[in-house]
Amino acid sequence: MRFDELNLIEPILKALREKNYEEPTKIQEKAIPVILNRQDVLGSAQTGTGKTAAFAIPVIQLIQQIESKQNTFPKIRSLIVTPTRELAIQIDENIKAYSKHTMVKHTVIFGGVKQHEQVRKLKKGVHILVATPGRLLDLMDQGYISLRDIKIFILDEADRMLDMGFINDIRKLLKALPEKRQSLFFSATMPKNIIELSRKILKNPKKIEVSPTSSTAETIQQYLYYTNRINKKELLNYILQDDRIEQVLLFSRTKRGADRIVKNLKKENINSAAIHGDKAQNQRQKALKNFKDGKVKVLVATDIAARGIDISDLKYVINYDIPNLPETYVHRIGRSGRAGADGISISICEPEENKYVRDIEKLIKKKITVIKDHPFPQTEKPMTEKEKKEWNKEKQARKQAFFANRKSKAQRGGGSGRSGGRNSGGGRSGGGRNSGGGRSGGGRRG
Repeated sequence: MRFDELNLIEPILKALREKNYEEPTKIQEKAIPVILNRQDVLGSAQTGTGKTAAFAIPVIQLIQQIESKQNTFPKIRSLIVTPTRELAIQIDENIKAYSKHTMVKHTVIFGGVKQHEQVRKLKKGVHILVATPGRLLDLMDQGYISLRDIKIFILDEADRMLDMGFINDIRKLLKALPEKRQSLFFSATMPKNIIELSRKILKNPKKIEVSPTSSTAETIQQYLYYTNRINKKELLNYILQDDRIEQVLLFSRTKRGADRIVKNLKKENINSAAIHGDKAQNQRQKALKNFKDGKVKVLVATDIAARGIDISDLKYVINYDIPNLPETYVHRIGRSGRAGADGISISICEPEENKYVRDIEKLIKKKITVIKDHPFPQTEKPMTEKEKKEWNKEKQARKQAFFANRKSKAQRGGGSGRSGGRNSGGGRSGGGRNSGGGRSGGGRRG
């Protein structure tokens, strides 16, 4: 099927041709006709399947058809709510591309920056508003935004929204929305709490699922290195020695771990940057831009920050820390191999994470290829519960001693010291592009 077979208007088809879009992805093919038919949608699709275009394109068309006949001051007709700043910006950029030949006006609002410029654009009038929950509710409370004219409401990345604790914000928004509206609900995973939330938002929805939410794209090659916790840094550097590795998105479990990874990589003369919630918005945007422009080899991200990263030709993802939720693994590696392209994921596993690998393989229903031929094999066993308690007790004692020493120095006028030396267990990570899957030994984990 081609886009011109989906009953799309010429201004949108022209924009799609300019982006070299010819054939819709599966979710686009299924969702666009349903949304144009003004039905509610419960959409489930793994990351990288073209979900944003699946709802943005028909929403632009519906608004164009309504507003072109009225010729009045633009009112907010569609609200798209998404969990992170990066993802909100990405959606708005896509809407800009798809709507360039229409009269549809749009803008994006998010926290972490001053509101003046966002308010100025709102006052000029918009038809489509992309927003993160916090800034949206804030500007609603200040009287800058009214939702009474909303015709189409989209909740994107609903599972991540709940993971980030936005459930109360969503409930407030639902009360402010008109009862009579079209609602679109998209989530990569569909656990019980997501299903329950969708029932409160949708009316007789059409369920669209292009592939099981537990699956990983067939175009992504998955590799696994077992090692000890203290060897993760060295193993990462070993992997990055491959000359074929040019650029990679690397995942850290914690924000502090992400910063530590960047610091260690720079010592190895590897250009890298971190993107996470403690970074200012301009820092995050600069890091992402430099990565897209090829100025940064390794972009180290936490899971939440990475949700907004959409780079069509990104081939490599490294899991420095194995996620404790198997669905998170699916999201992470889905950053590569997007829209049918080839991708490679490399995971570095310490003993305490072995059980997470088993959970992941159970979810995706396949074994991850284990690379055995490397100089830092896993020789340690996972700690027992008693050993974990002792280790945590020792770690807490070091932490207290560190801060006591820093406080003592400050009182003596010796400065506040530096906060390093503690390891939360996540270690350091980094990454790079591996055009052939790296050193791929043929072994499988038993």
